[in-house]
Amino acid sequence: MFHHSTALPLPGLLHDRLDRAATDLLGNSGLKIDFSRPTGEPALVPASSVSWVVFKNQISMFIGGIAAVLLEFAEPKVRDGVWQHSTFRGDTLTRLQRTGLAAMVTVYGARSQAEAMIAGVVRRHGKVEGRTSGGEAYNANDQDLLDWVQATAGFGFMEAYHRYVRPLAAEERDALFSEAQPAAKLYGAVGAPRSQVELDHLFVAMGPRLEPSPIVGEFLSIMRDVPALPGPARPLQGLLIKAAVEILPHWIRHRLELGPEWSLNRLERATVTVAARSADRLLLRSSPPVQACRRLGLPDDYLYRPMKR
Repeated sequence: MFHHSTALPLPGLLHDRLDRAATDLLGNSGLKIDFSRPTGEPALVPASSVSWVVFKNQISMFIGGIAAVLLEFAEPKVRDGVWQHSTFRGDTLTRLQRTGLAAMVTVYGARSQAEAMIAGVVRRHGKVEGRTSGGEAYNANDQDLLDWVQATAGFGFMEAYHRYVRPLAAEERDALFSEAQPAAKLYGAVGAPRSQVELDHLFVAMGPRLEPSPIVGEFLSIMRDVPALPGPARPLQGLLIKAAVEILPHWIRHRLELGPEWSLNRLERATVTVAARSADRLLLRSSPPVQACRRLGLPDDYLYRPMKR
């Protein structure tokens, strides 16, 4: 059984301000996606899915995205591939916006838009190759790296929602992995986990490769300073970064040498939880999930109505 959270009614002026801020967060990446078109075209993931409910929460998505990057940066090939070939250090905000928009397109975008976007990513990744600082050769389309990136993203988004919004039942967690399979295959991540059990096995198998790096600390410093959140939410940013560290498996956090300075105290944890649960009820008319509902002829509050599954 699965239930939605009810929408939080907002005064018109407040809604418009938050709606505009949220739209700017994705829209300034330089990529323009209209989630309301083409009319009637389904997404890679059905509207009745667990993914459509989980991915609508912008607070837990932010937390989960940071946790995913930390896990990716624990693997030396992924870490050096990103750091050596991307614009992350020089243009952090645009990179974050594009990554967030890509996640939205994968879940809410029309299938044709999602397939075209993923094909473009795969083409660009084919040109990303080199050697790590330890001398290992890599290509961004290596299957083991694609599987790890897919797994860490799935873990981050799922665990952030589970920890700070509401607990996800075992069948919901498995559903999130199975719902991600169509996109994973398009990316080439054909060995990505299809269940919580498979994720647990992958974490154990990857254990010997995961290691600390100064790049992890540099990434966290960048994330503290970059204006990633809209102005009114900016004071939360540091807490959300700590919240991301807290959802990492304890042994991986220890391996990355992320000590107690990255832990939330009781008040901070309560603040993050209130923010995440409030975001789960925040219906913003220009947001990808609402626009996607309109594309499919569903009401704006479809994802906010009590529902049995």
